[in-house]
Amino acid sequence: METKKKGFPTAFWVCACTEIFERLAYYLGRSLILIFVTASVATGGLGLSDTVAANMQSNLTAFSYLLPLFGAVIVDKYIGARYTTPVGMFIAAAGYFTGGIAKSSAGVYAMIFLVSLGLALFKNGAIIGRVITDKSQMDPAFSMRYTLVNVGAFIGTFLVGILYKDVFAKDGVLGFAPCFKMAALMMVLGGLWYIFVCWRFLGDLGKLPFKKTLTEEEKAAEAKKKEETGTKQPLTTIEKKRIGAIFVASLFSIVFWIFWYLGYMPVYFYWAENMDWVVAGYQVPSTWFDAANSLFCVILGPVTAELWKKLAARPQGDMSLFRKTGLGIAIIGVGYLFYAAIDIMRGGEKASVLWLIVFAFLLTMGEMFFSPLGHSFISKYSPSRYLAVMMSVWGFATFIAAKSYGPVYGLLFGGKIEFKVACIGVAVVSFAAALIMIALDKKLSALVD
Repeated sequence: METKKKGFPTAFWVCACTEIFERLAYYLGRSLILIFVTASVATGGLGLSDTVAANMQSNLTAFSYLLPLFGAVIVDKYIGARYTTPVGMFIAAAGYFTGGIAKSSAGVYAMIFLVSLGLALFKNGAIIGRVITDKSQMDPAFSMRYTLVNVGAFIGTFLVGILYKDVFAKDGVLGFAPCFKMAALMMVLGGLWYIFVCWRFLGDLGKLPFKKTLTEEEKAAEAKKKEETGTKQPLTTIEKKRIGAIFVASLFSIVFWIFWYLGYMPVYFYWAENMDWVVAGYQVPSTWFDAANSLFCVILGPVTAELWKKLAARPQGDMSLFRKTGLGIAIIGVGYLFYAAIDIMRGGEKASVLWLIVFAFLLTMGEMFFSPLGHSFISKYSPSRYLAVMMSVWGFATFIAAKSYGPVYGLLFGGKIEFKVACIGVAVVSFAAALIMIALDKKLSALVD
């Protein structure tokens, strides 16, 4: 399948649009957990503590990145990703439906398990990594894919704030159950879209495990080795170096995602008490902060995609992933300095919730310099036989971050340290990590050249 010079192939667009269904469902369900679990039983919730709710949301985030590591083995060695992807969406749909009928924490944990299991088989990103065959188009392509991902995320997080408390609420009971069932419906529709639309444009792509579908570069290298030795060769030196580079990038992604997820927590807790959430007489739903992040991703996706295209066209080429990662972490640090500035300037009074728009922009800018490019980097340099596994190593790093940010939040923002001091501390660590990443850029980039 060849990539047109003037744009991405149709297979890219239809597969990337699948992400809209998946992320709409995911963020609709994920955003609702904190509210559903802590709302009183009389209003349709479970009446449990903030800590329980935070742990449940953390587990959904974490295990939706851990289980794909096991799903990766399946699509790398046994079953084509085009078949596992819609099956995974249907399993996740069953999970969200389970959330819609949950009457206890056990029901929520069942939802978390089924959704995570479904996402373990959802390998659309790896498929896109093979749809795009021109490496110079990888970063722009994955930036555009990230835009479509966040179209779904924006719709989910924006609508949930209105749906559960206005549209689906009845006789004092909030509309949690219909919202979870809507998430289930989105996953069913997404699975059908994949079967009846994506398969049509994928040709033979994804029918076989990735181990059996080498790139042209890998076929040429393996043929040369077979000609020289007469046997199939293990990983080459350059392949081992590239795998090492993926692990190093994943290690730094842990730092990035801990601080990124950490930035959300004050919105629901510290700023919930120390900001005025009423704008023009309307009580702004807290889930709209998530929506602001997604909206900025949609806006910045095409901008950064064009930026990577222009940088790649330079004689010296594009910036490396390692330098972009350093800049992304540094931008997150600037966001925490802004948090500290808000806390200082409010002088004990409640600050306007509108200030969070600026923080959401900074959070998103750091995210766009980093998150979409991880999958692009892996698609470029991972050996095909380990493509899905390497994608999942990246996801496993996010799992570690997701399981870590809760305890880190308790340590830094649990009340023992002043909020502004904790924010400045996070910013300092962010800047230090960024400087290390940029300083090591040449050595790390040499691993993939």
